[in-house]
Amino acid sequence: MRALAREPLFDSVPADTRRIGLLAHLHLDAPLLLGLLAASCLGLIALYSAGNGSMDLVERQLIRLGVAFGVMAAMAQIPPDKLRLWTPPIFAAGVLLLVAVLLFGDVGKGAQRWLDLGFMRFQPSEIMKLSVPMMVAWYLSGRRLPPNVLHVLVTAVLIVAPTALILKQPDLGTALLVASSGGFALFLGGLSWRLILAGLVAVGMAAPAFWKWGMHDYQRQRVLTLLDPESDPLGSGYHIIQSKIAIGSGGTYGKGWLNGTQAHLQFLPESSTDFIFAVYAEEFGLFGGLALLALFGFIIARGLIIAVGAQHTYGRLLAGSLSLTFFVYLFVNVGMVIGLLPVVGLPLPLISYGGTSLVTVMAGFGVLMSIQTHRKLLSR
Repeated sequence: MRALAREPLFDSVPADTRRIGLLAHLHLDAPLLLGLLAASCLGLIALYSAGNGSMDLVERQLIRLGVAFGVMAAMAQIPPDKLRLWTPPIFAAGVLLLVAVLLFGDVGKGAQRWLDLGFMRFQPSEIMKLSVPMMVAWYLSGRRLPPNVLHVLVTAVLIVAPTALILKQPDLGTALLVASSGGFALFLGGLSWRLILAGLVAVGMAAPAFWKWGMHDYQRQRVLTLLDPESDPLGSGYHIIQSKIAIGSGGTYGKGWLNGTQAHLQFLPESSTDFIFAVYAEEFGLFGGLALLALFGFIIARGLIIAVGAQHTYGRLLAGSLSLTFFVYLFVNVGMVIGLLPVVGLPLPLISYGGTSLVTVMAGFGVLMSIQTHRKLLSR
């Protein structure tokens, strides 16, 4: 396969975009936008119930959604060739900010994850959810694919360095997402199955050492609690037990909106954030939960279709990795809530109450829309 370093990048949409609609003129992809709006509406419905019918959570989440959709629209306006040009300095700035967090970051709830600039307080690790897949896509798009061993090693350094800095904070959930996003870009670049198998063997061999020296006591306890939550039903196992009770009590059709008991009677902790899927499943049942997962599946599928249709390697790798990272968000949160994965503190995107993570997710969707709408229009 020929080298891609001098490959021409994305052409802008011609000026006469009125023929292809207002959304295309604004560089917004209609199917993806409709899926995101539908999921956001379901999130507001679930939040209203989780807040016991109070509009306070809903109003604050509406503001956050407004900001997030605004960021998405702004990112969609940036042509992918500009985004590719800015990738190395964005990545370098993100790594430097992570180092700054370790040196003089703010400590909250036992973790050192934030930088206080006086007028604002933010979490630099969120930047890496976008900059790591951007950097991996940037690096691989200028080389022959599939990557050789040297390119795989360089890519591994680009992924492992920020991931290790985030683990030091500690923030296992964000580190998992950052590592996944870079790993997906590498996988989509044509990583051979022999190297994948070798990597899995290496991870398996390193697991005991990571368990002993790489994990904090509370992280090890979460894994042990997953295996036997009833060993400490009023302590570390409480979240998982109550979550499974809520989901199970919803049955096939659910108890009906606002009729759930686990969250309303204060049995379910973090009902508006990490465990909001349990609130939703209790009230809308198995069918409602499957409908929500199907909607998320549509969003992920649309992202992968955009990746397949991207005209250049950078766009294909970046769009594919961002779409699959959104799947990791979904898989980890739902797996955590139903007791199949340890509790790692990842919200359910577009559904859970929150701001920073929501903005990052929507920025990623803005990049997807940019890749889709800045494609070169083929002459008819």
